Amino acid sequence: MRELLSARRLRSVKVISVRWQRRTVFLLGGIVVGAAAVALAILADKAQLAFAILLSKSRYASLLVTPLGFALSVFLTNRYFPNSQGSGIPQAIAARHLTDQAARGKLVSIRIAMGKMLLTLLGLLCGASVGREGPTVQVGASIMFAIGHMSPRRQPGLILAGAAAGVAAAFNTPLAGIVFGIEEMSRAFETRTSGLIIAAVIAAGLTSLALVGNYDYFGSSSTMLRNGLDWLAVPLCGVAGGLAGGAFSRLVIEVARGFPGRLGRLIKRQPIAVAMACGLGVALCGLSSGDMTYGTGYAQVKTALENGTLLPWDFGLLKLAATALSAVSGIPGGIFAPSLAVGAGIGANVAHLLSGAPLSAIMLLGMVSYFAGVVQAPITAFVIVTEMTDNHAMVVPLMAAALIAHATSGLICPEGIYHALAKGFLRTSTDRPAAK
Repeated sequence: MRELLSARRLRSVKVISVRWQRRTVFLLGGIVVGAAAVALAILADKAQLAFAILLSKSRYASLLVTPLGFALSVFLTNRYFPNSQGSGIPQAIAARHLTDQAARGKLVSIRIAMGKMLLTLLGLLCGASVGREGPTVQVGASIMFAIGHMSPRRQPGLILAGAAAGVAAAFNTPLAGIVFGIEEMSRAFETRTSGLIIAAVIAAGLTSLALVGNYDYFGSSSTMLRNGLDWLAVPLCGVAGGLAGGAFSRLVIEVARGFPGRLGRLIKRQPIAVAMACGLGVALCGLSSGDMTYGTGYAQVKTALENGTLLPWDFGLLKLAATALSAVSGIPGGIFAPSLAVGAGIGANVAHLLSGAPLSAIMLLGMVSYFAGVVQAPITAFVIVTEMTDNHAMVVPLMAAALIAHATSGLICPEGIYHALAKGFLRTSTDRPAAK
């Protein structure tokens, strides 16, 4: 009898030990992801400031610095940090669908995380129209995957948890991090690991709060639609943002898949020359916009939202062009923040059509519409914009605009950009994709 009780106690201790081991891995990973996200955010601001100081000396310095910076970034990416190009979200999605750990390690690893951070900063330092939030997703997935190796037991859901924690810490939007993990990363709710994923998101969010304090990404906004005429902005922004977002995604996907014939072979053989050409295009967009389209676009949009001032009529178009050139160039960098900036420009243009309508509210509609059109994740789109502006009065119109944009985008681009690009990484992998 004593031996039976002893065996039961031993089994109970083992079960409890395994459970706490799993919790520790997810919590520790969330803390490290949060710290990495804050570090990248601070350094990204400094990189953009350094480029702004350069432009204050000579606006035309970008014609030299930006193309050379793009060329250097692509060279370092291809030579030392393969699979770190672009936003990094497609790599994290692809890694979740791989069963072989070695194949996963080629898409998410500490080496890639370090390269991703350094090369994203290089892009911002030379004026690329990229964001830090997408890269934070790949960094978060890489950190969690690496920490998982410390456990003798396999820990499912680590990559998903790292990605969700990365979004939560990058934007200071914990709810959006969870929604992003469900809607975009997994396209399903994993009951086995949902609690641990939420714990990782909370740990990352608390770490961010401890290091930089509580803040709203685009400030706090109480703007709202007032009368019936204002509500015309919902379908207008939804259709305009959806069409523009779908066109952007279609372009990036087609370039990633490769053009047929001689042009496609030339682009593949000359990646550095292509990067320099894209960098020159970004510099020309910046000069045409009065230096407004470089970097994330965060400062320009936040100022416009807080002050209720119109963005230039060509801001959205030039920012879209600069972001598209940055995305197809092959340099590491995300499209989250630049997409929100493009959407703000679209919203400002729609506001011109509705005399007396609240500008800030319509800019928010443009932001959520274009973002939903690009990523085709409407729930994530309106949740993230709502959390970033602390504006709950706009929840219903933002939801409606996101759904309209999602449907409109699908007419041009049948599949979301991240999942379409993830298929490319899966095809080049040595492992077959398997659903989890």
